[in-house]
Amino acid sequence: APAPSNKWSLVWSDEFDDAAGTVPKAANWNYDLGNAENNGWGNHEHQYYTSNARNAQTDGSGMLVISAEKASNPGPCWNAKPCDYTSARIHTNGKVGFTYGKVEARMKLPTGKGVWPAFWALGTDIATNPWPKSGEIDIMEFVPQTPNSTYGTLHGPGYSGAQGIGKPVDLGAPVISDFHTYTIIKRPNEIVWYVDGKEFHRLTPALLPAGGSWVFEKPFFVILNLAIGGDWPGAPDATTPLPAQMKVDWVRIYKED
Repeated sequence: APAPSNKWSLVWSDEFDDAAGTVPKAANWNYDLGNAENNGWGNHEHQYYTSNARNAQTDGSGMLVISAEKASNPGPCWNAKPCDYTSARIHTNGKVGFTYGKVEARMKLPTGKGVWPAFWALGTDIATNPWPKSGEIDIMEFVPQTPNSTYGTLHGPGYSGAQGIGKPVDLGAPVISDFHTYTIIKRPNEIVWYVDGKEFHRLTPALLPAGGSWVFEKPFFVILNLAIGGDWPGAPDATTPLPAQMKVDWVRIYKED
């Protein structure tokens, strides 16, 4: 096979340059609603996802702001009690996707006990090929227990959930103090993770555990969400600053020339 060119052409982006208070563009984004457990994608989180503009809107300065806030009229959480928080989870399934290419977002993340922002991708066949067979690529996850690090992780059959193949990257300063660019490059039989252009994680089929299946040679869609609480970050408490805000400058998908 020819060597990769490492030259890229933009095929899609959302720059979020809309007027303040604009909800995510329907041409690009769908909402996942409710609490995760009923839909089989939960981690005992404390938020109820809405399509309310309060939880996801542009700020008029070129950012999409995903806000988690104290719920005033909460829906039910995984434990059948009212969810304490509302937030947003938006995705591009059926609208925008990629099989190979460079996928990246520039973001500034929130902090506080229990916050769990993520930028990730799932196989577009997830409705008929349930997780983890769908494949999951976590381009960026952050939990406040490791304030200077974000994580890149791969999940598939034989290596999912707590067995996902992940790696932290130490940014050398609190992650929340600045914007950073979170990237994957996906080529046949290879996925490489970057923060601010520096590689920190690379996986190929040969690196999977025995019995693991590589399920990534197919289209994926992207997801942005801000969870509160859950198995990994732990529960929020009275010190968690609310609203917690995840600011997204842009999301871009490139193809390799």
